[in-house]
Amino acid sequence: MSDFDVYQLPEDHETIRAAVREVCDARVAPNAAEADENAEFPKASYDALRSSDFHAPHIPVEYGGAGADALATAIVIEEVARACASSSLIPAVNKLGTMPLILAGSEELKRKYLTPVAAGEGMFSYCLSEPEAGSDAASMTTRAVRDGDYWVLNGVKRWITNAGVSEYYTVFAVTDPGARSRGISAFVVEKSDEGVSFGAPEKKLGIKGSPTCEVYFDNVRIPLDRMIGAEGTGFATAMKTLDHTRVTIAAQALGIAQGALDFAKGYVKERTQFGKPVADFQGVQFMLADMGMKLEAARQLTYVAAGKSERGDTDLTYFGAAAKCFASDAAMEITTDAVQLLGGYGYTRDYPVERMMRDAKITQIYEGTNQVQRIVMARQLLKD
Repeated sequence: MSDFDVYQLPEDHETIRAAVREVCDARVAPNAAEADENAEFPKASYDALRSSDFHAPHIPVEYGGAGADALATAIVIEEVARACASSSLIPAVNKLGTMPLILAGSEELKRKYLTPVAAGEGMFSYCLSEPEAGSDAASMTTRAVRDGDYWVLNGVKRWITNAGVSEYYTVFAVTDPGARSRGISAFVVEKSDEGVSFGAPEKKLGIKGSPTCEVYFDNVRIPLDRMIGAEGTGFATAMKTLDHTRVTIAAQALGIAQGALDFAKGYVKERTQFGKPVADFQGVQFMLADMGMKLEAARQLTYVAAGKSERGDTDLTYFGAAAKCFASDAAMEITTDAVQLLGGYGYTRDYPVERMMRDAKITQIYEGTNQVQRIVMARQLLKD
């Protein structure tokens, strides 16, 4: 039965994992603590990912990208997150920012903006949330008003990952105030457009190496052809995007958890108490067993969701929400236990598990809180 390959990763995907891990162990992991300590974007890690084509692997070949499928992209993000959660937001947010173009953009728009991202000439961010429109994204107030051959944007977006570092932004704005979600449209805005500015970076618990800022639009004039899809379809595009990219947050959570488990395993085998390695104590073994079990369950759910993302299955909404929710909850539990296994040392910055625990928390919050994910799942279950 050795040729039975059901539920087994294809060899190509295992090869990708090995290649990413090699790059990350050598050129990303060494920057992780410093990026966290200084709250600075890890440019050296970005350069390492860019030079090996792991910065935006999902972009199709016809636009100069690697053409990685959704599962391969998830594996890339997982492996980068194992080394540095902040750096994993480079491929993850490049996918988040460009997914609306891939799903709904014109061929001209795709060629104009996907090509430089694939070449590593600029990153792409996603501007949906606002100060008063978080989980209730349809309540956004950023406006886009038609003025001849231009749209004029005014408003503010909050919690924008890699803001100020990214060259390009997918921005959702109200074009028909009376139509609520059906009155929202999507646009591409460039960092260099007149009237675009950024707030100070947020002072965060984790993922400190990835800047999170407000983005301000003050009479930003953009040509008509920068609209993504038809007018009024922006909110639907935003939700379809999140169906796909919640899988990438699940993958990020997996990587953070794997990094914490790997370190904790090594530590308990070396640390001795009462004359023997801590790993010999049954209570510790039970903790490790639970951590490994939760991680593997999360990985299987995430990979299934990634397959559904690639195929565009009709139940992707449910599986994307389930994978993101389950994997991020598991990552929070696993990283917390990793800190516990290191005892007092786990609570210090001399060891990486406290950083991983702080980084894991955001995976339960962004791209839809896990409470929202449970609402999404329940609605999908009750529809059937």
